[in-house]
Amino acid sequence: MTRGTAGTTGTPGVQREWRGWREATQDALYGPAGFYRGSEGPAGHFRTSVHASPLFAGAVARLLCRVDEALGRPAALDFVDMAAGRGELVTGVLAALPAEVAGRTRAYAVEVAGRPEGLDHRIEWLAEPPGGGVTGLLFANEWLDNVPLEVAEVDSAGVPRRVLVRGDGAERLGEPVDGAEAEWLARWWPPAGEEGPREWLRAEIGLPRDTAWASAVAALDGGLAVAADYAHTRDARPPFGTLTGFREGRETRPVPDGSCDITAHVALDACAAAHAARCAPERTPPAALLLPQRDALRALGVTGARPPLALASTDPAAYVRALAGASEAAELLARGGLGDFVWLLQPVGSLDAAALLVDVPDHEEE
Repeated sequence: MTRGTAGTTGTPGVQREWRGWREATQDALYGPAGFYRGSEGPAGHFRTSVHASPLFAGAVARLLCRVDEALGRPAALDFVDMAAGRGELVTGVLAALPAEVAGRTRAYAVEVAGRPEGLDHRIEWLAEPPGGGVTGLLFANEWLDNVPLEVAEVDSAGVPRRVLVRGDGAERLGEPVDGAEAEWLARWWPPAGEEGPREWLRAEIGLPRDTAWASAVAALDGGLAVAADYAHTRDARPPFGTLTGFREGRETRPVPDGSCDITAHVALDACAAAHAARCAPERTPPAALLLPQRDALRALGVTGARPPLALASTDPAAYVRALAGASEAAELLARGGLGDFVWLLQPVGSLDAAALLVDVPDHEEE
């Protein structure tokens, strides 16, 4: 049977064979008729930080400027937008940069879909990350959660097995997890016991994401790579996994037929370690930093503070604009929403990730 075609029975266009979630998701999202090749783009199905407010692009532009200064203001400064959608973030960053910095910036958008019409001519559109020679900032907003991976489930005997899926979303258990995937589970998503944080029934094997992240960071000769995603760490893995779907703004059952987004939260601690493992043994890589999006954005000037009421009397139009900005900022910072995203800041070279966010406040209840 040709991958992505119908079987002899059933719904036309639905894959009838049993496959691992990684292969099925790869076809469903990025195949010839995949979800991410649709004309409406991601914005037609879910709302990201980029779509919520131009304040997000402004904050990323501010981070790029801080990286620029830390690098000594190189003649050519690179900005790489991973999983660029229809170019919304990279376009917003270029617009928010000071003219002097924008004049030195080489902008890249990495996306499987074709280049949108009317995109700024300064943006180079790529299907893969640059092969190397990048100096500046690589930013991956909600990219890694869409890198396909295998799903494991514990059977009645306590053995982790690969979960197989059909194009209609039906599942069954396959062979036991072994090899590098079993090693990944043992290190990063262990069952309960002396080494494990808790018992789990389903887990997502993040090895392909580790590899994808390390490969993307390898494009940097110097600078900073940032991944922003819903995430978890080894001490708090979800016992039932996080695999889900989104269609037309609503969460739905993940069905690998190209009709919906398929996503799972990211083990960002494992991704950070994957880059460090690639570094030469004699070189200790700069420390990576994990922190909530709300803290990162506050350090980059997104506060959500309401404008003073007196402004309503002296300049009503400015007050309304400031009030709208405060509302947008509140959405980006919100607990239980976009503010719960986690940022992985992975420096390359001599940069200090924490020094780029010196204004990060202590955690506080809102």
